[in-house]
Amino acid sequence: MVQPMVIASCDAIVHNGLAWSGGPSTYLSAVALAGCLPVQLPTITTPIDPTALLDAASGVLLTGARSNVHPSLYGAAETEEAGPFDPDRDRTVLPLIRAALDRKLPLLCICRGLQELNVALGGTLHVAVHEVPGRDDHRGPSDSDMDARFALRHTVAPAPGGRLAAILGDAEVKVNSVHRQAIDRLADGLEVEARAPDGTIEAVSVRGAGFALGVQWHPEYFVASDGPSAAVFDAFADAVRAHARGARPARAA
Repeated sequence: MVQPMVIASCDAIVHNGLAWSGGPSTYLSAVALAGCLPVQLPTITTPIDPTALLDAASGVLLTGARSNVHPSLYGAAETEEAGPFDPDRDRTVLPLIRAALDRKLPLLCICRGLQELNVALGGTLHVAVHEVPGRDDHRGPSDSDMDARFALRHTVAPAPGGRLAAILGDAEVKVNSVHRQAIDRLADGLEVEARAPDGTIEAVSVRGAGFALGVQWHPEYFVASDGPSAAVFDAFADAVRAHARGARPARAA
């Protein structure tokens, strides 16, 4: 059986003085573990047209990243605190989101990916959510031990009857937290699927879409050992397989 293809976003990375395109393999491994084929869409300075890849793909995964969406894209001022930035990724991923939704491709957005989804549809972000009165510090520990950095830290409460609750159930689940930015004004067309105890939006879905889910935590890290993390990727993979079995948009002659 041919595995359905999932497009995974990349970051622009400088390594040994050279420009690279890539990202953590944990995202790719999670897609593969769920039974799909991950294929990275490069993030480079030269604009690229992903149409051919979108024609072949059955899903899109937006990964987390060290960088943040540039504030100019949601009407805020550029400050040092808002960085670091990755304009090549912004230029690549925000149109990719709209194209994926237009094609009704299953879409899973993680951490920066959730923030990109909100900005792509017209929402705004808190540059530093820990500085918002009443909010907790959602940044992860500065630890070289990745298990400690991505440890499950707080609960989220799925919205009763929502799309996330259909995957995880109505009970609170524990998630990790390694982000400093978060959704401020929710974009039109998005529904809140879960919040942290301090009210921070932790998951959203696209109203009227099929599978189009964003989560602020990192289910990819513990997908092999944590039930709720695996459930998110399994639900995404099920939607990807369903799309692969269905009709695809006709390509222009």
